[in-house]
Amino acid sequence: NPLIAVLSFRICLFHGRFRSTVASTQRDEVEGGKEKQVDECTVVKAVQADLIIQPKNTTDAQTQKIEIDFDNTHEAYKSKDNIELLRSLLVFKLCTFDFLVDKNKELMDLSKKVFGQRLFERLMKMTFYGQFVAGEDHNSIKPLIHKNQAFGVGSVLDYSVEEDLTQEEAEKKEMDACVSEAEKESQGVDHREKKYKAHRQFGDRRGGVVSARTYFYADEAKCDNQMETFLNCIKASGGASVDGFSAIKMTALGRPQFLLQFSEVLVKWRRFFNLLAAQQGKSGMDALEQKLELEQLKESLTQLGVGNKDDIENWFTGEKLGPSGTIDLLDWNSLINDRTSISNLLVIPNVETGQLEPLLRKFTVEEEKQMKRMLQRVDVLAKHAVENGVRLMVDAEQTYFQPAISRLTLEMQRIFNREKPIIFNTYQCYLKEAYDNVSVDMELSRREGWYFGAKLVRGAYMYQERSRAEEIGYEDPINPDYEATNRMYHKCLEFVLEEINHNRKANVMVASHNEDTVKFTLEKMNQMGLSPTENKVYFGQLLGMCDQISFPLGQAGFPVYKYVPYGPVNEVIPYLSRRALENRGFMKGSQRERSLLWKELKRRLLNGQILYKPVY
Repeated sequence: NPLIAVLSFRICLFHGRFRSTVASTQRDEVEGGKEKQVDECTVVKAVQADLIIQPKNTTDAQTQKIEIDFDNTHEAYKSKDNIELLRSLLVFKLCTFDFLVDKNKELMDLSKKVFGQRLFERLMKMTFYGQFVAGEDHNSIKPLIHKNQAFGVGSVLDYSVEEDLTQEEAEKKEMDACVSEAEKESQGVDHREKKYKAHRQFGDRRGGVVSARTYFYADEAKCDNQMETFLNCIKASGGASVDGFSAIKMTALGRPQFLLQFSEVLVKWRRFFNLLAAQQGKSGMDALEQKLELEQLKESLTQLGVGNKDDIENWFTGEKLGPSGTIDLLDWNSLINDRTSISNLLVIPNVETGQLEPLLRKFTVEEEKQMKRMLQRVDVLAKHAVENGVRLMVDAEQTYFQPAISRLTLEMQRIFNREKPIIFNTYQCYLKEAYDNVSVDMELSRREGWYFGAKLVRGAYMYQERSRAEEIGYEDPINPDYEATNRMYHKCLEFVLEEINHNRKANVMVASHNEDTVKFTLEKMNQMGLSPTENKVYFGQLLGMCDQISFPLGQAGFPVYKYVPYGPVNEVIPYLSRRALENRGFMKGSQRERSLLWKELKRRLLNGQILYKPVY
């Protein structure tokens, strides 16, 4: 198993990062700060977004000019017939009524009882299900995928079935899955931090989240079933298109106890590096600017008692370590012990005692197996993605899981992104450390020569994260307000675009429904001469939302993708419930999409296109 082998060799001193899936999914549903929908189709004065395409390294290339008008309803909706436009108008209007949205789950359950299963399914397919879900299985979604593809829009397949648990059931499952046997026995006497321990009041991870899917651990068989679901999704994506994506979520693939523990270890090793940097007067710098003087570092480690003198000397004798006389964060991350037991990776430096200590006193044999199985499942999915020619989007999740998720994703990239970008990591730009996370991972890809793949979202867990930090008592990881999150998104995006401009091994998906962000991207591409035909910059939106952005981009030659959820009607009700909640703020804050839909309907009626059918 390549992933386990690499992790067993590499993880002892990995960096921990408060990290950052539309993925998730997820799409960038909320932002830091203001209680407003951030990824809405922003109300702006419509202007043409001009993009001059000048292929790099082609001196005599003809300068082309692409004009994208996000007010052009004919281009935006040419793939939709009039019934589909009317359905969109109806669904978006229903989303503006608080009573319907707040009670949407209860109303759907009542409708099922009143109308019966068959009539209920027909009603849903005429409204919410038909608007936001592609079909019930990988065969029924193919016509929609092919139609969208004919109009320049690709797909990110996302099987959106979830358990319909009560809050009490969710809390019980989470506590059972996140608390180890050692913690139960120790009764609170351990080295664990509050942030990386399970807390019953936040055990239902669906609370305050409307955009992202949530998985709760039941047992290893359930994780195997969810891996099979992801495998089928990968195969369906490979069979339905030639350049598709598939989205996965790490919490579906194993016991979350490991993600919590691994995240804490990563963060503590990163803090240890920061402590050593502070001792050398290099605190307050950007992550990659901190370069530790090698001799001073050896001295500090010896004084702290972290390893004996010979061990410390041996740590810095690798081919890439020490020639410059300094050690940066990426060098630090390559100081590795070969540990065959995964639980032995979960050690932390205790500055007070000068010892490397296990995070927990002991791990059971079953817990050790569970950790290995999660890594095996991730490895299987990555291999199948390569075999099926599908790119894999790893969704972002909560900050107490995310360091581990990002680290595992990074390891997949190091293995599978050698020839082309297969694995994409998700960065949530509402996090204060988003830019550091992107820049550190990008630098690693430069040094090791693999393809960097990033999906940039604003973030899906803001309200939950803020509430948890305040209640439990740790620093809020979210940017202070909407403007700060917006600046962070554009800063990260510009950084990746600059890398693409100078080194064609970087790739980014701009996963946003924010029209200003899309225009910002086009403007930067124009300035840098980045051509959409190079397939280095992608755009992503959810199925059923913001077609006036997706389809004009696709028809102008840009790689643009819809997140395409699918699953049986009854089993995607939790997903549909979130879409209703999400669209309430979206539609109340902006009349733009509805006004464009009305504009296109009127245009067709005036032109006698009452029975309009898309031609492709």
